[in-house]
Amino acid sequence: MTALRYAYVLALVIWLGGMIVIGAIVAPATFHALEQGDAVAGRARAATVIGEVLGRFHVVSYVAGVVLLTGLIVMKVVGPRPPGFGVRLAIVATMLLASLLSGFVVDPRIGALRDAIGAPVATLDATDPRRAAFGRLHALSTSLMALAALGGLALCYWETRE
Repeated sequence: MTALRYAYVLALVIWLGGMIVIGAIVAPATFHALEQGDAVAGRARAATVIGEVLGRFHVVSYVAGVVLLTGLIVMKVVGPRPPGFGVRLAIVATMLLASLLSGFVVDPRIGALRDAIGAPVATLDATDPRRAAFGRLHALSTSLMALAALGGLALCYWETRE
């Protein structure tokens, strides 16, 4: 049971830590560094880098989500039912759903829109509907990651109480 709980907590830490590091450190630092010489071209390059990072991180989040779901279910079956099992299961499922939506729906739409535009999004006029669509997709992507991170923080808090 200790090994199972360890795998559960480790998956949670990797997933939550990754989201925080990407959102609070990697993305801002990448945009800052690459926008220094040429703001528009640098922003486009930074977006490409962050898109690649997120694509790879989505795989990490899917694996972590499966480990968390499996761990909770096995802990329930094998040994005393984890406190708040239903709520914890719902939080993990919501986190995984947010990651799946981001990785399989939102991010591909962002990539397709960027490809269709054929130029950096920042070069579009502020009233261009494609720029507005990009802004909505970006906000949705950010919101989905924030939802998953909040779920991760809630689970982390839950784990510290036990």
